Amino acid sequence: MSAPAPFRTRDLGALARLGITCLCLVLLGGFAASVSHLYIHDHKRDERPGLTIDDVKGVYHGVKSRSPLLVALEGGHPETIDAQERSALLDWLNGGRVNEQYDDFDKGDMAPAEIIARECVSCHNRASTDPSGIGQRMPLDSWDAVRVVAFSRDIQPNSLAIVVNSTHTHALAIGTLCLIVAGLGVGTRLPRPIINPLIALMGLGLLADIGGWWLTRMKADFAYMIVAGGAAFCLGSTLLLVLIIVDLWWPRKAPGA
Repeated sequence: MSAPAPFRTRDLGALARLGITCLCLVLLGGFAASVSHLYIHDHKRDERPGLTIDDVKGVYHGVKSRSPLLVALEGGHPETIDAQERSALLDWLNGGRVNEQYDDFDKGDMAPAEIIARECVSCHNRASTDPSGIGQRMPLDSWDAVRVVAFSRDIQPNSLAIVVNSTHTHALAIGTLCLIVAGLGVGTRLPRPIINPLIALMGLGLLADIGGWWLTRMKADFAYMIVAGGAAFCLGSTLLLVLIIVDLWWPRKAPGA
C-alpha cells in the first residue's frame, strides 16, 4: 500500500489560496511597517541624524559620551585660540543652553558662532584641503554641522518594565506567527534545501534580535547582535513569504510530466 501524498498548499482551492496570499501580503506590509516604526521611533535617540548603532545602544543600554567639540577644546585644540575665547566656548558647551546660546546676539564677538567662525572654520569646512581630512569630516561652517559635535549625550535606556512588556508581546506574537509561516513554507513544493535554511534564518534571527535586547542591557556591544538578528529575521521571513505566494499560484506539473 503506497503512502499518501504529502499535503501541499497548492492543492487547496483557489479561494483558500487567495486568502492565504492576502494574509502573506499583509504580513509583508507589517514587516515593512515595523522597520519604518523602528526608524521613526528611535532614529533620534542618540541626537544625531539617521538610525545608527548608537540609537540601538541608547534604547537598550544607554549612551553616555562627551561632546567631541568639548573634548577637542579641553585637549588644547586649536592651539591658536586665546584663553578667553577657549573659556567662552567651554562655558557654552558645559552649560545647559547649547542651542540657544550658539549665536547669542548679546555676547557680540564672543558668541560661540563668532568664535568658531574666526578660529575653526578656516580648517573645519567641507572644502578643506587639510591632508588629514579631519576638516571635511568635521565641518563647523553651519549650526547644523556644529550641533552634531556640540552636545554631550546621556541617553537613558528603556526601563526594565518596557523591555519585559515588549519581550512578552513580540516573543509570543511573532514567535507564533513564525511557526505558521514555517508551516506554510513546509507545505510548498519547493526543495527542502531552499525552505529549511530560510526557516532557520527566520528563527535564529528572531532569537538573536530579542535575546540581544537583554544582552545589550548588560553590555552595549551586543547591540550589533540585535542588528544582525533583525536583518536575518527580515531576510528569512520576507523570502519565505514571497516563495509561499509564488508556490501558491505556480502551475502544477501535468500528469506524467
